[in-house]
Amino acid sequence: MVKMTALDPFREIERLLGTAMRQAPSAVAIPMDLYRSGDDAFVAKIDLPGVDPGSIDIDVDDRTLTVRAERRPEEAQWLVRERPTGTFARQLTLGRGLATDRIEASYADGVLTLTIAVAEESKPRKIQVSASDRTAAIEQGSSSGEQQATGEGSGQTQ
Repeated sequence: MVKMTALDPFREIERLLGTAMRQAPSAVAIPMDLYRSGDDAFVAKIDLPGVDPGSIDIDVDDRTLTVRAERRPEEAQWLVRERPTGTFARQLTLGRGLATDRIEASYADGVLTLTIAVAEESKPRKIQVSASDRTAAIEQGSSSGEQQATGEGSGQTQ
């Protein structure tokens, strides 16, 4: 029995991005959870707290999805300022099995949710096996062959 592995077009890119982010301590990481929702879609949840929803920009160029957002600094006399401000960006390389024309985005409670549909041709499917009626044809052919070999039905008299 052949074991099939689940399609996960993001695993390698996330590993590479994680390595790059650890090597660049000045870069601000945008936390993200990514999971498959049934056979129909992948869901990415990206934390963007304090971001104006109007500043969120999502682009798809070929197979690269880019999310950009901006958190503007508040005018205040700061005592402690730990939350980063400015423009944040995150890129994902999408696999060939995804429908890039059917990506949906929503933003609620500081979390951007991207739903990326799996292309129809990449969804798991059952293939029905059809059987021909060749067995019946062989049986019919062999019974008439027996008649000819024994002389039955051939009109010959002994």
